[in-house]
Amino acid sequence: MAEATTALPVLLSLVGIYLIILANEVHSFEEMTFNLNMRKSQREQNLGCHPPEARKVKGAIILEMKDTGHCSSVSEKRSHRKQLGQDDLRVRAIQSRIRGASASDKENKNNEIPISSGMKLETLNYVVTLGLGGQNVSMIVDTGSDLTWVQCQPCDSCYDQQGPLFQPSSSPSYQSILCNSTTCRTLIPAPPGACATATNCDYVVNYGDGSYTSGELGVEHLSVGGVWITDFVFGCGRNNKGLFGLASGLMGLGRSHLSIVSQTSSTLGGVFSYCLPSPDAGASGSLVMGNDSSSLFKNVAYARMLSDPQLSSFYILNLTTISVGGVPLLQASSFGKGTLIDSGTVITRLAPSMYRAVKAEFLRQFSDYPSAPGFSILDTCFNLTGYEEVNIPSIRLYFEEVSMNVDVSGILYVVKEDASRVCLALASLSDEYDIPIVGNYQQRNQRVIYDTKNNRLGFAADPCTFTFN
Repeated sequence: MAEATTALPVLLSLVGIYLIILANEVHSFEEMTFNLNMRKSQREQNLGCHPPEARKVKGAIILEMKDTGHCSSVSEKRSHRKQLGQDDLRVRAIQSRIRGASASDKENKNNEIPISSGMKLETLNYVVTLGLGGQNVSMIVDTGSDLTWVQCQPCDSCYDQQGPLFQPSSSPSYQSILCNSTTCRTLIPAPPGACATATNCDYVVNYGDGSYTSGELGVEHLSVGGVWITDFVFGCGRNNKGLFGLASGLMGLGRSHLSIVSQTSSTLGGVFSYCLPSPDAGASGSLVMGNDSSSLFKNVAYARMLSDPQLSSFYILNLTTISVGGVPLLQASSFGKGTLIDSGTVITRLAPSMYRAVKAEFLRQFSDYPSAPGFSILDTCFNLTGYEEVNIPSIRLYFEEVSMNVDVSGILYVVKEDASRVCLALASLSDEYDIPIVGNYQQRNQRVIYDTKNNRLGFAADPCTFTFN
């Protein structure tokens, strides 16, 4: 991708209707609507329940998904503080998992699934709808996890979800995995004698922050955009609690043998991509799974993924530079470690020294506006009451020679809709040695391509819609 070296201010309308990206020496404007009152009224509407539409374009099977609350009339009661607090717990859990891994080491088809904001499901993550058995299930898309699981009936202890729980007894294609089977021993190594008291292949996943799922592994038919995958191993959760909002469960897109990417690699080639839409009512993006999806996307710039046996389930790139308003900061010598690309984390986390440099440059270029108290994990906030438009500097992340431009919707986090508290949507890690994470808030409105076969990750401009010409 060609990059401009001049500052790239971005014009953001908080109360009015304009979002205009301005680039020096480029005399065209990109306008987007950001009307808070309209968004509020759209959220409160009951948009009705209708079956998702499916169609095929250039070999990709497309299943429509919109942020309609999955046919629910449940009112949306979002708590920014709670959601950001949960995001902080997730990041702490990831860092703990990474440190644990380090310690233990010392001893042909494209299937496109529309993807949309999970705000209607009371989560700041993104959800897709898949078919499991004969039932549609909504799942949080998570590249930082491996096991795909849903809540199942009968359930001993389940959180509230939108829609019915999956019922294995109602699916003729469901099969239990026995504890003493080769499949169970391969997927979940157990100590000798573990099957003396258990019939099924039980699993427990602790996410390190108090969230967990436990139950038994089963085999079922999985529908990805209308294409059925047989013999798919997933978790049938009987005890579940945590940061899952109202979704049915979680779609594990990590790199281990248990993930959906690995299980479908013979059919889909170990390649998938997504475009995460802004959380406006009705906005949809897409999740594309398939080896031949390159024809759908143009001008993809690929960066090599780093290999780390201790972090084999994660997607890691080498972050070398960050620019703010076109001003480059933190050259390669300032980093020295990889950066996770994670769809399950919301807010991007930087090492303390990185964050301080980005914050200082952002404040230098955004010095004309009054400050506001920090909010949860966000400590750089402004009171923009009364402003219809403000100029904000762009933010660009460089992974060696490849850059990712942060969309305007991923730079500021609007805490209060009257604009009395609007924060820089970045946060600092607690320790200099923690691994930075690029979250989904900063990945919005662009195509991110994961090519595990060729060990690379790419970025491309994308209108972020499930409709392709």
